[in-house]
Amino acid sequence: MRFIETWTSATLQAVRDLTPTIREFLLRPDHFTGAPYPIGSHIDVGVTIDGQPQTRSYSMVGEVDPQGYRIAVRRAPDSRGGSRYMWSLAPGARLNITQPASLVQLDWTRRQFCLIAGGVGITPIVGAAQALARRDARVVLHYAVRTRSDAAYLDMLEGLLGERLIVHAGDEGRRLDLERVFGGLPQDTMTLFCGPMRMLDAARRAWEASGRAMTDLRYETFGSSGLLPTEAFRVRLRGEGTEFVIPHDRSMLEVLNDAGHEVMSDCRRGECGVCALDVVGVDGEIDHRDVFFSEHQKRESRKICACVSRARGTITVDTLHRADVL
Repeated sequence: MRFIETWTSATLQAVRDLTPTIREFLLRPDHFTGAPYPIGSHIDVGVTIDGQPQTRSYSMVGEVDPQGYRIAVRRAPDSRGGSRYMWSLAPGARLNITQPASLVQLDWTRRQFCLIAGGVGITPIVGAAQALARRDARVVLHYAVRTRSDAAYLDMLEGLLGERLIVHAGDEGRRLDLERVFGGLPQDTMTLFCGPMRMLDAARRAWEASGRAMTDLRYETFGSSGLLPTEAFRVRLRGEGTEFVIPHDRSMLEVLNDAGHEVMSDCRRGECGVCALDVVGVDGEIDHRDVFFSEHQKRESRKICACVSRARGTITVDTLHRADVL
């Protein structure tokens, strides 16, 4: 397992609204040491949704801060409940969080970097921009937002990067053209991306079309973002005659595990593939929200990452693990 969850208690020190829909939270863990953490790190936060304990994952904002950990949460209209819970908190609230962990690895021997953020995907990109600017690397940041007022951390990034920050605001007619951006990069450029799933799919297609090595495109995405609306769907278990309703605010992984069907998992962010289940039937459509499977594998829909992916209609899966018999 790549993630060893070490939980600790923390206090919410402060909140501030960055945009009308994005709020920053300053969390100070008990016995906080201020130790640095890797670029692209995230923490898991224990939340309560409809009276039930659940876990949500949020990217760290910026490099290490002596005041504590900073995260930013977008209030999503189709939220499964995590953002609604976080936005209900006031300074002084007590939370359980994990230590920072990262799956993103940058090649620090490179001299040319391209950073791309879509919306609240700027959160892990801030720390990368700070680290690269401090190392005097050649870096450019493309920041795609609907409107300039939606751009969190804009003033700070403008001061840090100057003309190397390029804002693509849809209402200003400056939409991000990924093919053009990638086509103009030096061949040895390493790119770090974070944004919604639809934007990531476009980035991977454009990167491949530019003839570059896929290993030079590193990315994170939002576990909750998908191509279909977040709604309830049904899951049948092969050979058991058992069917579950997956509510809009819970994952398939959570529902199956709570029912005694042991589904192994690790990152719970759609990145590692440990929780992937065999799909043996689809009456509807699968919304693959992971970054583990290739586009070809997603089109085949023979497997599904139970931690983040969803569906419309009913799917039949094989967990390989049977419910405990009492």
